[in-house]
Amino acid sequence: MNETALTYIKICDDWYANREIDDFHRRKNLNDSEVVLHKMNFAKRCCADDANLCEVVSVAPDKESGSQEFIEKFMASNRFDIMYREQLEKTAATGTVGAYIYLRGAEYIQKGKQMIVRGGEVRINYCDADCIVPLTVENKLITECAFSGTNVVKGKKRTVLVMFTLQDGLYRAETVVFDETGKEVSQNVLQLGAVKPFAIMENAEVNHLDDMEGYGLPKIYNAIPLFKAVDLCYNILHGDLSKGDKLVFINELLACIKTDEDGNPYLTQQQKELFVLLGEKLPQADTLIKEYNPEIRVEEITKAFELVLSLLSMQFGFGSKKYTFENGQIKTATEYIGTRQDAMQELNKQRKQASNYITDILHAAMWFSNHFNGTSFNEDESLSIEFDDSYVEDRQSKLESMRADAMTFSNVPILLQWYLKEKYNLSDEEAQKYIPADVEENEPEDDD
Repeated sequence: MNETALTYIKICDDWYANREIDDFHRRKNLNDSEVVLHKMNFAKRCCADDANLCEVVSVAPDKESGSQEFIEKFMASNRFDIMYREQLEKTAATGTVGAYIYLRGAEYIQKGKQMIVRGGEVRINYCDADCIVPLTVENKLITECAFSGTNVVKGKKRTVLVMFTLQDGLYRAETVVFDETGKEVSQNVLQLGAVKPFAIMENAEVNHLDDMEGYGLPKIYNAIPLFKAVDLCYNILHGDLSKGDKLVFINELLACIKTDEDGNPYLTQQQKELFVLLGEKLPQADTLIKEYNPEIRVEEITKAFELVLSLLSMQFGFGSKKYTFENGQIKTATEYIGTRQDAMQELNKQRKQASNYITDILHAAMWFSNHFNGTSFNEDESLSIEFDDSYVEDRQSKLESMRADAMTFSNVPILLQWYLKEKYNLSDEEAQKYIPADVEENEPEDDD
């Protein structure tokens, strides 16, 4: 295990999970009393917004084939839409996630040195960064890897270690299961093929941290100072609000107060919320009653929030206007990425990572299905993966642009068809019905 990498991963996961950071959220005030800072959990928010950019709409073969039905059923049975979304967040948080293919419910028969496998359902095991151990890394690509995990089988805790290694260009899977005491329960070795049976998705940003070979850069790590600043801003605002009640300093001679057994005056709980006693000496006229109205530094705190949020937005690759602080609330801009070329480039790189990850999983699943379930899918099939762009574009502006094009080039009916499809979510056939039949199809001319 890479202890350095695990340390980075643990630090970032603590912020993502909104755990209390001992050396930050617990501190001493000027009176040497311990105080606990409130936590906004903004790290989770940033990772969730980062995940939105790689949401998948559809996965399909580039060419029509029999694999489409298999892909849909395989992804649905493995809850891929839910687990993939979770893994996208974890990628932003800890830099790395993984998955490997295995057979559930298969029958393993040992015949001499050969392991015969019968039946079994092709399944995905999703893994977090702290459960991934790169064994061989070539040009930043993990070719051999181990995965660890803990599960419960019939009420009993089991720890599973799976190692995928190469031998003469073919993968072999060695699985070892331990019980809650660390005793080995079972072990088997399965010969596989040339198709990689696992997949790794990393944060596309270059990992500049030392001793993290095979792991992606946790985006949270470089943003920790800014997450601290967000919590501090929130706590200053909370402190001003909690101490912002009006106080009235009143002379005891004017207050209807009670006394204890020793004759000392005291205020009831209700009185304490408003009054503070000044003493019993004869007052001057200007000291009978004094009001104290604490200032709530809304403007100063708002400016501080705006600066921190802007820096945090840039740190996460969102551009500078992703988050704003308005009327005491943190808001998300509806369109923020199109004006930032560098942000768009980072998005494209991350989508490339996601595409490779999904493709590797499905190719491995097809290989398992072919060799253990008797199917005949193309294990190198090219896949088309469509991402959801609703988070990175202004839909209304897009529709207005499409409408303008359709009206400008009214002799090009395909433009109107595209507009109707996009606005009303119609199929090609449905949109075609609204296009006049007498419109002649022409190509639009480019303006010189």
